[in-house]
Amino acid sequence: MKVLILGGTTESRALAAALDTVHGIETMTSLAGRVAEPMLPVGETRIGGFGGPDALAVWLRDNAIDVVVDATHPFASTIAAHAEQATRATSVALLVLTRPPWTAGEGDRWTSVASLPDAASAISPGSRVFLTTGRQGVHHFASVDHSWFLVRAIDPPTGAVPPHMTLQLSRGPFDVDHESMMLADNRIDLLITKNSGGDMTRAKLDAARAASIPVIVVDRPTRTGSAPTVFDVAAAVDWLTDR
Repeated sequence: MKVLILGGTTESRALAAALDTVHGIETMTSLAGRVAEPMLPVGETRIGGFGGPDALAVWLRDNAIDVVVDATHPFASTIAAHAEQATRATSVALLVLTRPPWTAGEGDRWTSVASLPDAASAISPGSRVFLTTGRQGVHHFASVDHSWFLVRAIDPPTGAVPPHMTLQLSRGPFDVDHESMMLADNRIDLLITKNSGGDMTRAKLDAARAASIPVIVVDRPTRTGSAPTVFDVAAAVDWLTDR
C-alpha cells in the first residue's frame, strides 16, 4: 500500500517513523516548502506544492497512491480542501490526522476570535503583545501602531510587519519555565495564538494562565469534508494497517 502523508507537523514525522517498520506500507511525505530548513521525516520526501486539486489528482494517479493522510497543520485549510477534492476525484482513501483543539480551563482568560484580522482588532492600545501565530499571518497586525509586539517565528515574515516589533527566530517546543521567563522578561500583557492544539505547543498557554495574562485565541477553520479523523499517531497506524 502506497501512502502519501501531507506533512510538516510533529505528528506527520511521527507517523512516517511509525510506518517505516510496517511491512507492506510504503510512504512518501510531502512538505509545502514554506520553511527554509524543515525538519525532515523518515523515508522518502517531496518538497513543494502540487499546483491545485486537479494537479494533485493527476499526481496521485501517476504515483499509484492508495491512501492520503492529511497530517498538515490544523490551519492549513487550502491543502486540506485540495486533498478532499483530489481524493474524491480519484477514489483514493483519505484519513485526517489532526491535534485535538485546546479548550480553556480554570484560570484561563481566553477570548476566542474567528480570524487574525479579528485578533488585531481586539488588541487594546498600549498592549505588549506576544504574537505566536506564525510568520505568514504577521501582516494582519501591520496597521496596529498603538502596541508593541514580540513576534516569534521559525523564519522571518516576508510581508508588512507592525511598526513596533521585536522578532525572535526560534523553533520549539518550549517548556513552561521558558515561556514564563519570556513573558516576564518582555513584560507581556497579551498573548495571541492560533488554536493549533496538541501538547507540544501549549506551554505558552500554561505560562499565561499562571501569570494571569489574557489570551486571544484564533479558532481553527472548520473542515467541511467527510473523511475519517483520528487524533493521535497510534490511531492512524491502526487505521492504515487495518486496510
